[in-house]
Formats: sequence, C-alpha cells, structure tokens
Amino acid sequence: MSILFSGDFHANVAGELSCVTKKTLISWYGQEQFDAIRYHIILGDGGFLWHKNEKADAYNFHVLSYRPFPVLCVIGNHEPMLGMLDDLEEVDIGIGETVYKIHEQPFVAYLKRGKKYAIDGFTFLALGGALSVDSAYRTPNVSWWENEYWSDWEKEELFTLLKKERSFDFVLSHTGPNSINKKAHYKTANTDKFFDKVAVLNDEVDDMILCEQWWCGHWHNDIYYFDKYKNRGYQYLYYDTVVLSKSQGVAVYNYAGK
Repeated sequence: MSILFSGDFHANVAGELSCVTKKTLISWYGQEQFDAIRYHIILGDGGFLWHKNEKADAYNFHVLSYRPFPVLCVIGNHEPMLGMLDDLEEVDIGIGETVYKIHEQPFVAYLKRGKKYAIDGFTFLALGGALSVDSAYRTPNVSWWENEYWSDWEKEELFTLLKKERSFDFVLSHTGPNSINKKAHYKTANTDKFFDKVAVLNDEVDDMILCEQWWCGHWHNDIYYFDKYKNRGYQYLYYDTVVLSKSQGVAVYNYAGK
C-alpha cells in the first residue's frame, strides 16, 4: 500500500491534471505500483468548486474517477471552500479526524488544519493555508479569502494537540516554515511570499515537533531541502509526484520515472 503526493492542482488551470492521470501514473510508476496506491494527497490549492467553474470541475472529476483511490487535499490559499466551510459536509473515513467532503465519486475531501491523521500506516500532522501574493487586485499580501489564515480557535486546538503529542511521521502543509522557505527558494521565488504569517506559524510548529519529513506545495517549484540541524527533509512539489510506501517499517520514497 502507498500514498501518492502531488503539488497545487488549481482545478487544472495550468495542466496540473496531466501529472496525476491514470495513464501518466502508470507510465511513470508501472501498473503494480499504481495498483498499490491507496490515497492521493494534494498539497494545497486544489481549487475545487470555483464559482462558474462547474464544467471544468466535471471534467476533472471525470478524469480522476478512473483512479480507484480517494483524493485528500491540504487546505491552500486559493480555495473556494474557505469561503463556504459552514456548508461543507464533514465525514469520517476512518483516518482519525473527520474531513470536509466536496465530491462523492470520485471521493475528494479536504483535511482539517491542525489535526492528526493516520493514513496508510503513517501519522500525519495536517496544517495548511498561506497568504496570497496575487490577489484579485494584484496587491501583494492581500487575501482572497478571510480564512486563508488560521482562526484563533484553530490555533488554540493545534497547540493543545502539540502539548500532548509532538512526534509525527510527516507534516502536511501548503506553504512551508518561513525559515525553510527562505533557504529552499531564495534563488527562484517571489520574495513577497516570504512575508507570510502562516509560514511564521509553521516555524513555531517546526520547532516544537519531531518528524521525518515535511511536505509542501504553494511555491510552484519541485525542490527538496534537507535541514541538517533539524535532521529532516522538506519536499516542495508542483509538477513532480512522489509515491510513499513502507518496507520493513521504513518509509520508501519513489519519485516519478525514477
């Protein structure tokens, strides 16, 4: 059994769907490894349910339906669901905490921020969110959605959890910790993205926990950064994908075409 990871989806606005179709995944990983995938985790900005985007959503769901595993999306910043949380159904799919369901077949849902999940034999701390640097008015650091940043009660519940439990196999977020973002992307990134209080919150979490690796999206780059002081990796994904499995109790990372 294994888990597929991919970066921002954006409702396929820039061809992101082509990286995660059944045909592409089999060509990259082979039939046997494709058949072993049990979950697909999108690292934020799924972009599902945009207003007046029903035709594109229908096409995306149709293509995704050819794959026999559910999609679990980290909450990003360009997420229409952030403006309609009260309307989304919460369901229990047996991975610990409930999730926000947005589609039944194929099953697509969002993971809650600040919650622990047990997925395919691994423990995950789900975070999420980031502040937009490309608002509708092209003004840096102006949010699209009020809920791009965590509410006070979400932060309170997160730190209550971390007082009791600080060891996880992996962290799932949209943007990474601020200090790591700067190190990993200093040559390629829009520097406005460094001024992000969501990433600063991730810094606090990063200093409190133990984990093997941190998974991120948001930056539209495929970059791996290893921090020797924390002794953990930070994997940023966009067009690349990674399949995570376990062999003899050890995590195994399988990169597309490798």
